[in-house]
Amino acid sequence: MTEPVSFDGLSAPSPAREIPSTFMASLRSWWAAGEKEAAFSEERLLRYLDYFAHAVSLCSFLSRRLPFFRSGPSISSNSEDGLVIAHSERVPLSKPKHYLNTLAIKSTTPSPDAPPPAILLHGYGAGLGFFFLNFPTLAQWAGIRGTSVYAIDWLGMGRSARVPFRIRAKRDDISGRVHEAESFFVESLEEWRENSGLEKMTLIGHSLGAYFSTVYALRYPQRVHKLVLLSPAGVPRDPDATIPTKEILEKQMTGDDEAVEADSARTAALAQEQQTEKRRVTFGRKLLTHLWEEGWSPFQIVRSSLFWGPMLVGKYSSRRFGALNEDETRDMHDYIMNITLAKGSGEYCISHILAPGVHARMPLVDRVSALKMPISFVYGEHDWMDFNGGVASIDNLKAAGNENVRMYIVPRAGHHVYLDNAKAVNKFLLKELNE
Repeated sequence: MTEPVSFDGLSAPSPAREIPSTFMASLRSWWAAGEKEAAFSEERLLRYLDYFAHAVSLCSFLSRRLPFFRSGPSISSNSEDGLVIAHSERVPLSKPKHYLNTLAIKSTTPSPDAPPPAILLHGYGAGLGFFFLNFPTLAQWAGIRGTSVYAIDWLGMGRSARVPFRIRAKRDDISGRVHEAESFFVESLEEWRENSGLEKMTLIGHSLGAYFSTVYALRYPQRVHKLVLLSPAGVPRDPDATIPTKEILEKQMTGDDEAVEADSARTAALAQEQQTEKRRVTFGRKLLTHLWEEGWSPFQIVRSSLFWGPMLVGKYSSRRFGALNEDETRDMHDYIMNITLAKGSGEYCISHILAPGVHARMPLVDRVSALKMPISFVYGEHDWMDFNGGVASIDNLKAAGNENVRMYIVPRAGHHVYLDNAKAVNKFLLKELNE
């Protein structure tokens, strides 16, 4: 087990609790959950990174200039690949108590010819800690190219501000509901960009984060250098195209195959696997569909279970991320549990943006043709997200004159492609960022 280390006299968080398997263990985890524990759980994941561990003696905490603006440890790393400094911070937005939790990885020797920074944007109900296996590779890229990498928590998710989420449009005003819900996230990202002093960005979004990245690119195309969409949500029009609440790949697999451009054989195999899963719809999923339309979220259900919540989260995290080592699995569970049990906020966007079946109320396939920047669609070999939306989007983009669009399949990966096969995705990201 990794031992706590000290940063300028401030102790690192103690090891995470065991994943609860009894009611009493679940009760203790539930009782301890909160913002402080969420911060510790995020830091545990960040301290696994090689480039953090290389320079423990050089660590220092940033000064706390404002009570509202809280920074985490700033960590530098010397290696043959370059020099970077990483720190976590809360970037304040214009509205009181609105902020985005941010991890910034910056080169200490910025290059005048540096490519635009890469921005990692997580999916629904997740957080920036989900990318902990991707940060080391991206940090090396930032050091070599003299640029920066950022990962942010969407407003109302992760460890960003859990502010009230309200939609004023009427239920039958679909376009109004969608626009309001999208604006909650997209406009906060634009404000974050302005406050961070960035001119142009490469957006790397996963699932719903890929959806919001695309919407951002539609509103602010001059700010987006490239889009990398990892298992994007909300792309196809077919309401029966996806498999809500079910991962085809229920447990991580091992392997370091490279992502490959999609061909007919690979897409046919994935389509067959998805069709098999669709025939296994259960009563429970039908019930969740009803709750979805009523505005419930999966995380609300977990919170409503009170003391049983940590155990429910543990059953998922220990199974789904079982390919991680024991410490990583436990730390991943603790992170997921703490951000899941936090106050509901941005998660309530889901029923306004996506209809039951996880298809968009205003599908991206009908909107993307206006985009002129390079775009890559990436799906896991065992993904439940419908890749046909990506195929149709590429056709529409090419018909509109954008030839710099491609689709890739990541072997041995499900919906969480960046975690399921981190080695392959890291290689792919380096190729995309260096092109």
